[in-house]
Amino acid sequence: MELEDQWWKGQLAADIYQALRFKELKLPSYKGQSPQLNLRRYFADLIAIISNRFRLCPAARHLAVYLLDLFMDRYDVTLQQLHMVSLSCLLLASKFEEREDRVPKLETLNSLGCMSSMNLVLTKQGLLHMELLLLETFQWNLYLPTAAHFIEYYLSIAVHEGDLHDGWPMTCLEKTKVYMAKYADYFLEVSLQDHVFLCFTPSLVAAACVASSRLILHLSPTWPPRLQCLTGYTWENLVPCAEKLLVAHDSDVKEANKQKCQQPSQQQQQQQGQTVFHSSGQAATVAQYLHQPSVQYPQQAPQSALAPNHRPASYLNHSTTSLQAPNGSQLGSTQTISASLDPKSNIPNRAYQVSMHYSCTAPCFDR
Repeated sequence: MELEDQWWKGQLAADIYQALRFKELKLPSYKGQSPQLNLRRYFADLIAIISNRFRLCPAARHLAVYLLDLFMDRYDVTLQQLHMVSLSCLLLASKFEEREDRVPKLETLNSLGCMSSMNLVLTKQGLLHMELLLLETFQWNLYLPTAAHFIEYYLSIAVHEGDLHDGWPMTCLEKTKVYMAKYADYFLEVSLQDHVFLCFTPSLVAAACVASSRLILHLSPTWPPRLQCLTGYTWENLVPCAEKLLVAHDSDVKEANKQKCQQPSQQQQQQQGQTVFHSSGQAATVAQYLHQPSVQYPQQAPQSALAPNHRPASYLNHSTTSLQAPNGSQLGSTQTISASLDPKSNIPNRAYQVSMHYSCTAPCFDR
């Protein structure tokens, strides 16, 4: 969308926010009925890797995945076609959300290592044909708000000097804001990994990301009146979505602890020639804390702090050369993508679980 930089700080912030809230009420319905739903995570990661390679804004990345979800929900798309559809969604989203000089070029896309690993060569005619099909599918309307369009507006007041950390006043407000932004970005990426979050409105997902971040950072009250007034959501409204975000976070922390325990175990095994088993600590149950907004979300204090450039999103752990096609399949060197796709009939919904692996233990900051 043609929104100026840091619009949430301008005089028209409230008007822009209300326009976004009004537009999200008219978003297309999503049924989750694609027969290729099990491949969604792979192509969402593909979009995320390429968008990160070109340093596209989060709004472009989220819009691209949303366009892919809507298109898959309406058509039967083969694996070969999904590659072209995914990249076309990313190009359309970047043209809509980014400046012209930041839109990926065809030659640069074809030079990426992930394109070589998939034996996929894009052509100008093929991309234009697919972009036209996408635009006709969405009736030339790409004004589709996502959670990424709301998050910065909420983050503008997500941390206040009157907030408490572990029951004590904060000693460094700016540092807390930095951590809040990083965790909100992490939860925003978690919401991108699973189609189940499409059952919530984008503004609610963004609000749940902020609430989950405040829980993880031990800020109280968890959902202060100022955020409730700004977003229009009560804590009870956020619980179903926040619970899913925190469950994914717990899974990431447990996986990080498991990997951390395995490293000294492997070293000791090599030195002593014997097997040593380690078990990661048990994560607390999410549900029992979510329904008590005044209770802090429990978390083991990590040993290390976040680096300034740390971005806790799973796709950043992959290089553009390591992405492999699902089921080990590869495309031919040149693929002719047919745009004559048939709308599908009713297909049963398929569940898809979040399985992100957080690269390191989620850190807490010092007061």
